Amino acid sequence: MFKRNFGKKRSFGGGAAYGRPKFAYSSNKRGGAGKKAGQDEHISISKFIRQAEITEKSEHFVPEHNFTDFDISEILKGNILAKGYTIPTPIQDRIISHILKGLDVVGIANTGTGKTGAFLIPLIQKTLLDPKSKILIAVPTRELAAQINDELRSLCPRMKIFSVCCVGGANINRQIADLRYHNNFIIGTPGRLKDLIERKYINLSEFGTVVLDEADRMLDMGFINDVRFMLAKMPKSRHTLFFSATISREIEYLIKEFLKEPITVSVKTGDTAQNVAQDIVKVERGKDKLDILHDLLIRPEFNKVLIFGRTKHGVEKLSKLLERRGFKASSIHGNKNQSQRQRALGLFKQSHIQILVATDVAARGLDIPDVSHVINYDIPATYDDYIHRIGRTGRGDKTGKALTFVE
Repeated sequence: MFKRNFGKKRSFGGGAAYGRPKFAYSSNKRGGAGKKAGQDEHISISKFIRQAEITEKSEHFVPEHNFTDFDISEILKGNILAKGYTIPTPIQDRIISHILKGLDVVGIANTGTGKTGAFLIPLIQKTLLDPKSKILIAVPTRELAAQINDELRSLCPRMKIFSVCCVGGANINRQIADLRYHNNFIIGTPGRLKDLIERKYINLSEFGTVVLDEADRMLDMGFINDVRFMLAKMPKSRHTLFFSATISREIEYLIKEFLKEPITVSVKTGDTAQNVAQDIVKVERGKDKLDILHDLLIRPEFNKVLIFGRTKHGVEKLSKLLERRGFKASSIHGNKNQSQRQRALGLFKQSHIQILVATDVAARGLDIPDVSHVINYDIPATYDDYIHRIGRTGRGDKTGKALTFVE
C-alpha cells in the first residue's frame, strides 16, 4: 500500500519547495488569532493555508564551516561523516564553535533545523577531552529524550561514552540500576529527573554542563519549577545551553535567570517551515469525516502520514477504525506506557506502518524521517501547537504537506 522514499542526507536541515494540494479547499475567512499557552484559541482558517516556498536566505545559505573544520576529534568527524552529514545547518554552523569554547549559549531556531546535533557534537568533544565530565540534558517529553539518546549513541560508537535515559512511564528500577554506573550523559524529563535526584540516585553537584532543550515547551507544560530545582543543585560555574523555538517575555526572564552572558544565535526564519505546503480539507455538512480521511490515505503519495487528534480516547479510536479499514496504523498517547509508545514510534520510523495517530505529545522535537503528510484531524488548541505539529514533515532538505480538517 505504501513505500518509503529515501532522499540523500547532506545536512541536519535545510529547505525545499512543494506545491499546494489540489484536493483541498480554500477559505478567505479572516479572524483573530491571539494565543495563550495551554488555552484554546480561535485560529483563523487562513493560517492553515500557505504555499511552500524557498526563501532567499535558506536557499543560498553558505556555511562558514564544514564539519571537518571544527576543532573536534578525528574519530568524531568520522562518525559524523558516516551518518551522511557533511554540511552543518545554520544553527550548527553558528553555535558549535561557541559551545566548544565553553560559552553559555541561547539557540533560537525553527523545529527540524538540527538543534540536537548543534549541542551533541561539541558536548561529545568535551567528554572526549574529559572522560569524567557529566552532562545533564532536560527535555519536555519522553519521546524527545529517547530520540536524543539514540542520536548521541549513533554519534559516538567506539568512544566509551555512556548515557542513560530517565523518563516517566518507564521502569524506574531499570533506570536506577543504570545510574549505578558511570554515565557521561543523563537525558530525561524534569519530573523523573527530580524524583531520582530526591532519591539521591543523581548527584547534580557532579554535573558541570546542562542543556535545556525545547525550553518554551517545558514552560508551557509547567516544568520550570522542576528545572529551577535541578539548576539550584548544580555548580554555579556550570556551562548552560538553552534552546527554544520561540522567545516570549517569560523565556527572556528564564534566560537572564539561568545563563551568564550568553551568546544568542537565532536562525528562526518564520513561524512555520518554508518547505511545508499547508491547506485545509473542508468537511461539508452531511459528509463523513472518516470517509474523507480514508479517500486521502489511499492515494499513493500519502505513504507516511502522521495524524493528530485532540484527546487520548479519540486518537485510540481513530487508530482502531483505520486498522479495521485495512490500513497499517498505530497510535501514541498518554494512556500508553513508554514501551508501547516507543514500539509504535519505531514501527512508524522504520515504515513498517503507514499511519501514526497521535496527541500533541508527539508534536515537539521528534525527528521522524520521511513523513509525507501531517493531517490535523482535529484542529489544535493553539497556533503554537499547530506550528509544532506540522514541523514533523518537511524536515531537513525534504518537502512535505500539512492538511487541517475544517468542519
